[in-house]
Amino acid sequence: MKSVISLVRDSFKIFVIFTICTMLFYFGLRAIHAEYENYHKYDPPEGKAVKVFEQQDQSWVDRLSLFFRLGE
Repeated sequence: MKSVISLVRDSFKIFVIFTICTMLFYFGLRAIHAEYENYHKYDPPEGKAVKVFEQQDQSWVDRLSLFFRLGE
C-alpha cells in the first residue's frame, strides 16, 4: 500500500513539473511572437540605396529561352 501511494505521489510530481515546463514554453513563445509581431522587416531603405533589379526590354523569344535554360 505504501508503494502505491509513493507511486501516485511521484507521478503527480512529474505531472506538475511537466505542466509548469509546458506553460513556461508556451508563454515564452507568446512573448517572442509579441516582440516580433510589429517588427517591420520590409521597411524602405534609407540613405544611398541602389535598385538591384532593372528589367531590360527583351523579346519574348529571349525570355522563353532564358526560362528553359535556367529552369525558372
